[in-house]
Amino acid sequence: MINYSPFLQRLEQEESFAEWAESLPALIEKGLNEKRFGDLPRWKKSLAALPKLNADNVSLNDSAITLNTETDYDTDALKTALEGLHPWRKGPFQVFGTFIDTEWRSDWKWDRLIEHISPLEGKTVLDIGCGSGYHCWRMRGAGAELVIGVDPTPLFICQFFALQTYIQDPCVSVLPMGIEHLPEKMHAFDTVFSMGILYHRRSPFDHLIALRDLLKPGGELVLETLVIEGNEGETLVPEGRYAKMGNVWFIPSPATLLSCLKKAGFKECKLVDVNQTSLEEQRSTDWMRFHSLEQFLAPENQNLTAEGHPAPRRAIIIASS
Repeated sequence: MINYSPFLQRLEQEESFAEWAESLPALIEKGLNEKRFGDLPRWKKSLAALPKLNADNVSLNDSAITLNTETDYDTDALKTALEGLHPWRKGPFQVFGTFIDTEWRSDWKWDRLIEHISPLEGKTVLDIGCGSGYHCWRMRGAGAELVIGVDPTPLFICQFFALQTYIQDPCVSVLPMGIEHLPEKMHAFDTVFSMGILYHRRSPFDHLIALRDLLKPGGELVLETLVIEGNEGETLVPEGRYAKMGNVWFIPSPATLLSCLKKAGFKECKLVDVNQTSLEEQRSTDWMRFHSLEQFLAPENQNLTAEGHPAPRRAIIIASS
């Protein structure tokens, strides 16, 4: 089930987080309000139906977060409980005998960035908009001492706890909130990840400044976002939808994005990867049965969105505070 007590006890050990830890129970309760989120009782029921097992082996460094056990268990009950948390978007996961083939091959994004970032060993890390927590587990596997993810979607919180039920690591948690619910000017994290978030923010500069103020002096931002091809100053601001998403506000060229980061006070800004999203990286599966990238693109030209905009390209930028 959803139990934050071990994480909160771990957080209280950190002087820089002690005051924040006191306010978190109320924020968590608000973020998991069953009156606000009508499907939450059903998702909790799926969590409660997970077989009681011990994870004899956990691997956080494979493409799929992998759990193994030597105990006999009801495979159908496990799969049914996990299917109750559909749709699974970020992953993949191998939960004992059940492979969760998520919409996104999130391991591909991880592979594109891991060689470019500063080592995470011993670091305190924040992942903004982390979804089910897949990348949080990869950060922990890379040696991070404390990993905090935030995401306001209760389903993703339940998906995280489906894994945490078995992994039971108090140094990793996903909180039901957005960046706006974090204290201002925390300056508490060695590394902050913001992946797939910037284009959803109505005020991109406010988001960049908020990210800067979450970092310790000299800390590192790992920013991944949609971009267009173009020169400095060029930006796409879709009037309507973009790839059938209604909440896309700001898609700059890489050069524009680098300029924005510098203007927001970041240093040593480096573009380390640009990649057009493929139909193999984002697609419908048995674990995410809704429309996906193929339906978001123009049928006659996969280099264009359904609205005629350039198809999704994603850039990764590393910057320091």
